[in-house]
Amino acid sequence: MALTPEDVVTKQFQHVRFKEGFDPDEVDDFLDEIVVEWRKTIAENDELKAKLAAYESGETPAPAASDDAVVEDVPAPVAAVEQPAPAADMAPAAASAGIIELAQRLHDEHVAEGKAQRDKLISDAQAQAASIISEAEARGRDEVARLEAERVSLEGRISELQQFEKDYRGQLRGFIESKLRDLDTTGVSAGA
Repeated sequence: MALTPEDVVTKQFQHVRFKEGFDPDEVDDFLDEIVVEWRKTIAENDELKAKLAAYESGETPAPAASDDAVVEDVPAPVAAVEQPAPAADMAPAAASAGIIELAQRLHDEHVAEGKAQRDKLISDAQAQAASIISEAEARGRDEVARLEAERVSLEGRISELQQFEKDYRGQLRGFIESKLRDLDTTGVSAGA
């Protein structure tokens, strides 16, 4: 359904209750301006349609009642004038072909751009992955080296403690044996 000036004039809007809207007087004034311009456009369109129909039928239209309009006599169309119509039909076809070609070119550019961006993202991701892997490997090597040094240190400490235990047991055994010998000699001399 075509929108007419009367549709614009009779259109009713609901009032906003909780929020302020546009000034209704300003909206009405603006819509009135639209209706006036729209009616002028429709009248001009009807006049041009009438002139076109008159030209196509070979009549000379009556001059319009305009003070500043100059009407020139236009000769009735000749049959030869109608021959360029196929060329006019070819112009939209050529324009359509041009639009299709432009659309295809834009499509190809966007696809190429997308592929380039995809390749860049993949290469960036691969570089970042390689960086993360090399960093993790370096950290792993550092951790292994630290743990190896700690293992060597703990093994050295264990060896020291084992030697200390051996020495301590030897000293303790020697001390206890010496006290037992002292006891034996003290007991023999006390018994005599």
